[in-house]
Amino acid sequence: MNTTYVTTRLRAALEAATDDRLVFDLPGIEERYASLRRELPGVEVRFAMKACPLDEVLTALARRGAGFDAASPHEIAQALATGVPADRVHYGNTVKSDRNIADAHRLGIRDFATDSVEDVLAIAALAPGARVFCRLATDGGGALWGLSHKFGCTPADALRVLEAARDAGLTPAGLSVHVGSQQMTAEAWRGALARMADVIAALRLRGIHLDHVNLGGGLPALGYRDRHGRPLEPPLDKIFAVIREGMRRLRAVSPTPLDFVIEPGRHLVADHGAMRAHVSRLSTRQQGTGERRHWLYLSCGKFNGLYEMDALQYALVFPTHRGADRVPAVIAGPTCDSDDAYSHEGSPVQVPRQAASGDPVWVLSTGAYATSYTTQGFNGFRPLPHTWIRGEREALAGSGAGRAVT
Repeated sequence: MNTTYVTTRLRAALEAATDDRLVFDLPGIEERYASLRRELPGVEVRFAMKACPLDEVLTALARRGAGFDAASPHEIAQALATGVPADRVHYGNTVKSDRNIADAHRLGIRDFATDSVEDVLAIAALAPGARVFCRLATDGGGALWGLSHKFGCTPADALRVLEAARDAGLTPAGLSVHVGSQQMTAEAWRGALARMADVIAALRLRGIHLDHVNLGGGLPALGYRDRHGRPLEPPLDKIFAVIREGMRRLRAVSPTPLDFVIEPGRHLVADHGAMRAHVSRLSTRQQGTGERRHWLYLSCGKFNGLYEMDALQYALVFPTHRGADRVPAVIAGPTCDSDDAYSHEGSPVQVPRQAASGDPVWVLSTGAYATSYTTQGFNGFRPLPHTWIRGEREALAGSGAGRAVT
């Protein structure tokens, strides 16, 4: 297994763990944040909270200077609790009820994403004087999760939306895009940035001058494997080069100075979180075709941490079976639900032949969405407690009392 993206700190914490848990390497997350700032100097980073809504992670990023992309009043309140000022938090969800808008405004939020005239009119009524940025739709090509249906509008609609914002007394402040989650191509950003340049030019003719562009999310994690078990190798250097080039073009097109914002989620946290789980059972069963198939049941699955395994093969490490003989197996979780299994037809996962109930398993690159997608206890399988590494020490959080261990 490729363990390139397991830091020494994270490996030591996994080796020391004696029960199931999620472990987050806070210094690793901070290092990834610093690297992103070096690649995109002058771009404000607003962490997409949905990727990892843990107070410890949010506080670590806030202390480094990050702001937050929040999608609900609850997330806004959680972001503000880190101590960041309200002007470093925006309401990035284009789907908002009247009550959501009023609550966000009451909390001090003045920057709202939008993609429809109806939403603009509601913001004008409930958050008077607010700033709005319009989200342009993308086709999501090249991403593992395209995000191409629910959000965003066409360039023609963006002109209508921002004109309506101006007419309603709001500030038409910016444009945003999202090229799809775990975007694997630089061309997706090239196309999105070109589309924004066209809209900025068209807005200029209407007397609307923006003050910022939101580059959205989509920056990839580095330690994932695709459904067939092949390492995903995003062209990160090329992606950053295309973004920098696109920023220069947007500044040249805009009649007024532009600031830039980006909303990374999994890029910052995925590779700096890992799960310590265990084997529930390795069994074989005859299938309807007559073929016998191995099934590896883990203590975690779709409902308590591994929701994204329909699109990914997470790297599994069996620390007590290094170098052991392996067999192909279907990976499944512990619940009594047939959806809690990932067969990856044609590309089964190789697991130790002698794996036995209770053996530890490390599931790598699970720092993104493992906590936010988990249920509250489906079938009685509770969410995993989480621990975090801060320097050379690890502290237990989540369920149970906090403690620190060396």
